[in-house]
Amino acid sequence: MDSARIHGKATALTLEADAACAGLALACAYSSSDEYEADVIRSRRAAGAYGASSYHREFAMVAAALAVLMLIYLVH
Repeated sequence: MDSARIHGKATALTLEADAACAGLALACAYSSSDEYEADVIRSRRAAGAYGASSYHREFAMVAAALAVLMLIYLVH
């Protein structure tokens, strides 16, 4: 009888520990959706998803072409 009570107590403690772990598994690591979105954007930037370099390169080429055309226009 004594071993059954010990076994029952051990089972109850195990169930409590499992419930605590399950509660932690459902918990979110972020305190708000803004924090989550900032982390998503940060990780995507690190991966190069928001590669603005091509936009800047195209803008610089257009600006350089316009500058050359303006110089040609002013010289003539």
